[in-house]
Amino acid sequence: MKIGTKEFHTENRTYIMGILNLTPDSFSDGGKWNRMDAALSRAEQMIKEGADILDLGGESTRPGYTPVSQEEEIERTVPVIEQIRRNFDIPLSIDTYKSGTAKACLAAGADMVNDIWGLKHDTQMAGVIAQAGAACCLMHNRCLEQNPYVDFMKDMASDLQQSIALAQNAGIADDKIILDPGIGFGKTYENNLEAIRCLEQPAGLGYPLLLGTSRKSVIGLTLNLPAGERVEGTLVTTVFAVLKHCSFVRVHDVKENARAVRMAEAVLYGKQIDICPK
Repeated sequence: MKIGTKEFHTENRTYIMGILNLTPDSFSDGGKWNRMDAALSRAEQMIKEGADILDLGGESTRPGYTPVSQEEEIERTVPVIEQIRRNFDIPLSIDTYKSGTAKACLAAGADMVNDIWGLKHDTQMAGVIAQAGAACCLMHNRCLEQNPYVDFMKDMASDLQQSIALAQNAGIADDKIILDPGIGFGKTYENNLEAIRCLEQPAGLGYPLLLGTSRKSVIGLTLNLPAGERVEGTLVTTVFAVLKHCSFVRVHDVKENARAVRMAEAVLYGKQIDICPK
């Protein structure tokens, strides 16, 4: 699939999506990169460490987060997207569920929309993505209080199929769609473990899969560790992603995860796929 000007060979490769939070309240690195100089420095660092795509977010979606207005989200993200686009040649994703933010960021140079509600929160989102010819990542999410699971994995597949239908009906091409099982969103601890263990099921829907577990609570609860000490746990899930043929992993710690991916790919395929950045 093509994201921006870059071709991603998603069948037998796992690519690194580096997380760039432009928020003061992200659960793991809030406030670190929300100044322009810090954001550009962090982008450059992740690119050097092996990021294949950068995912920028202007609103934290951690548990108990405080929503921000669309205008504030745009103010946080658009200037950084413009500057990264001027300085670096790397595909950019905007992490938002608001169509106005997506439209502004795509116009500023973003190549992809990463929607935590899989096009279901904002009825205009699918049309904005289609009109821009952009790629999209459709994440699984659900309000459990209103709609509890009957059969978790079957229900997840059904929910993702609804998101796919929204994309297709709006005119988003199949080769522009990525799916994300949504670890940490609308799931119990046990649901999260099952989703990681059974990645081949959403992958069976026929679209590239992205796994985003980096520093998340399922790792913290398992290892009894704070967010800043969850790198090793994240690496285990990244190796699972490679073994289950996920096309992307979304991570904070690019260098460590890039090395884990390359090693796992070498073992899985019996050869070196490419050179891991030092």
